[in-house]
Amino acid sequence: MRTELVSESGDPARPNEDFAALALPASGQGGTLIVLDGVTPPRGEYGCLHSVPWFCARLGGALTELSVSRQDLALPEVLAHAIRATARAHADTCDLSHPRTPQATVVLARWSETVMEYLVLSDSVLLTEAPDGTVTAVLDDRLSRLPRTSLVTDAVADATVRNKEGGFFTAAADPSVAARAVTGTLDRGAVRALAALTDGATRWTEKFAEGDWKALFTVVRKEGGQALVDRVRALERADSERRVHLRRSKTHDDATVVFVEW
Repeated sequence: MRTELVSESGDPARPNEDFAALALPASGQGGTLIVLDGVTPPRGEYGCLHSVPWFCARLGGALTELSVSRQDLALPEVLAHAIRATARAHADTCDLSHPRTPQATVVLARWSETVMEYLVLSDSVLLTEAPDGTVTAVLDDRLSRLPRTSLVTDAVADATVRNKEGGFFTAAADPSVAARAVTGTLDRGAVRALAALTDGATRWTEKFAEGDWKALFTVVRKEGGQALVDRVRALERADSERRVHLRRSKTHDDATVVFVEW
C-alpha cells in the first residue's frame, strides 16, 4: 500500500485550518482517512473562545479514534458522536448556537478487506479510482448549487444559508448534521486508489479548469500531492487580480491532499 499526506497553509502568517489523518489499525487489516477543512470565520465576535485549528484538532482526533475503534458504527454515526464530543468540550464557555461557531467540511473513508465506506459533507472532495482507471468524484454539491447572491462575499451573509434547510451543511455543534452527508459503500475490490482533497487543492479543477477529476487524480498519482498544491499556488499567483471572476474568497487557501493506493 502507498499512502501520502500533504497539507500546506495558504498564508504562512496564519495557522493551517485543515486537518488530515491516516489510520492503519494494528490488526493490519483496513484503514481510515480523515480530511477536514476548517471554515475561516469573519473578523470579529463569533461566539467561541477557541480557534478553528483547535476545533479541527478536536473533531479530527475524535473521528480518528472512533472510526478505528468503533467498527460497529456506520460513518454517519461516527461523525455524530465526534461532533457531540467536540461540542461538549466547549459548551460551557462558548455560544455553540452562533451560526459561525467553529465548523469544518468533512471527508471520511474507511475500508476493510472487503468493503469501503465513505462520507462527504460540504465542499471537500473524495475521488475513487476503479481498477479500469475510471475516476469518480464523490461530491456534496449543495454549496455550489446556491445562487451567487446567497454566497459569502462579505463573510457574514452566508449565515442565512449555512446549516439551514435549502442551504448547505458543515460539521459544527449539531450532531444531526451527520445525516445530511453524502454517504455510500463500495466493494473494496472496485477501488484501486482514492484521494481526499480540500477545496484549496481542488481549485486546480474547480476554479482554474486545468483538467477534469481524472486529470487531477493522475497528477497526484504520478507526481504527488505536493506537485498538485504547487501547481495551484502558481495559478493563484498568476491570477491574483481576478479573484471575483474565479469566485475565490481569498488569493490562497489551505490545501490538503491525502492519497491511498493499494
